[in-house]
Amino acid sequence: MISSELPPLDQLLAQATLPRAWQIDRSLRLHAIPLDRRVHAGAWDEQMAGFPAGDNLIRLFWRAAVPGSGAPEIPYAEMAQAMYNQGYDVRAAEALLPRGITLAQAGEADDLRALTTEFLSALHAAPKIVDHPYWRFEHPGPDWAEIEAALGDIRREPEPVPQNDLYDRTLAGWLCQLAGGAFGTALEGYHSTQLARVYGPLDFYVAPPETMNDDVVYELVLLDALERYGPGLTSARLAVEWVRQIPFGWSAEWAALRNLGMGILPPASGSFRNPYSDWIGAQMRGMVCGMLAPGRPLAAARLAHLDGIISHSRNGVYGEMFAAAITALAYVRGDVRGLIAEALAYVPQRSEYRAVAGEILAILAEEAEPGPAWQRLDMRFQTYNWIHAYPNLAADLFALWYGGDDLTAAFGLLAHAGLDVDCNAGLVGTVLGVMFGAPARWTDPLGDRLDTYLPATPRLSIRELAARTTALAKKIPIPV
Repeated sequence: MISSELPPLDQLLAQATLPRAWQIDRSLRLHAIPLDRRVHAGAWDEQMAGFPAGDNLIRLFWRAAVPGSGAPEIPYAEMAQAMYNQGYDVRAAEALLPRGITLAQAGEADDLRALTTEFLSALHAAPKIVDHPYWRFEHPGPDWAEIEAALGDIRREPEPVPQNDLYDRTLAGWLCQLAGGAFGTALEGYHSTQLARVYGPLDFYVAPPETMNDDVVYELVLLDALERYGPGLTSARLAVEWVRQIPFGWSAEWAALRNLGMGILPPASGSFRNPYSDWIGAQMRGMVCGMLAPGRPLAAARLAHLDGIISHSRNGVYGEMFAAAITALAYVRGDVRGLIAEALAYVPQRSEYRAVAGEILAILAEEAEPGPAWQRLDMRFQTYNWIHAYPNLAADLFALWYGGDDLTAAFGLLAHAGLDVDCNAGLVGTVLGVMFGAPARWTDPLGDRLDTYLPATPRLSIRELAARTTALAKKIPIPV
């Protein structure tokens, strides 16, 4: 049954009380009906033909559709939502959202351009809400030494990984990551109730799988930079490689590329006027750091930090550290639930990220069945955007907790959860692939082909990618 907590967007905007940004986003999620990709063909690259700028970018940020799934979103409203989650009073900016949405629908380019300037000015001038829960937590960083001092009881010595199966496990990790991305691309951005209405339970691809999306390109560029610089790789050098290779980004990565284009290097590139800095973009790409440091979660977390501060700050960076640590530990652990708890020691223990993870695990431990657990988690994170790190961390842990070693069950749980399904299935797929291998049912349809929108490498062999990752893991000593 569809929740009636919020009406459809047109009705929400017509109410006398101005809606909050999170209500606009929540309304879109609750009422958007998925395009059934079993019937309606569509490809990620077709929906992202060209990289917008100027008025085209403004229009896109007022009225967008998620590539691959077609889910609606309003990035400017999401900016205000994200800054509220970070403890800022964004009501002055929120008051302009209904007018902006109306102008965008009417195609009034000149007035929309002017209003967007007013909106962004109000957004970036938003004052801090001093008693907001966000400010009750510690946010160590951006320096690694400060973050490392805030970690939990961690293992600092590497654990040996059998070298004879390192390639096979890394290949399985890549294959399941790409399978997860291909599975989730057609589903992302929708609410669980609407996905269930259109698809019912899902246990396989709803459309022919495609490997192109915007998640994996950052991992590929990290590999390039690591090959170029070895142990001398820095965040600044990696950031310049982003500019060299990546033509366009979304949310936090868009803000980072904009900042880098103005000569703002990390860590400022990840924090300056970047409302999305706590979102999933770093968490979605941390798995490659774990594959580059198998059995070395601290080294993986440090590499994730080096990468994460290009586009994120605070909890967004901690999310990538968690993804890296859980992947590195997957090479040397066999118990999924124990793996989760151990990996969480590699994020700052007094951060909001760690506290949120604790809340999620408490709910999962209390609920014997996944359905009631997700209902509680969905309501807990209703004020957060569907691309924010926290609700997607909830989806990841939800799938790992109840799915165990069964990749199909885990993917089905992620489809039930909705949200950023391709990013989440990529993380969960990597972890389960490294731990338990790659089921042919999911990976055979991919062949040996990874498509990207990187001009220099539009197509790659997945097996060669795994061999390259394995070679770098053996060759490049990631410092701790």
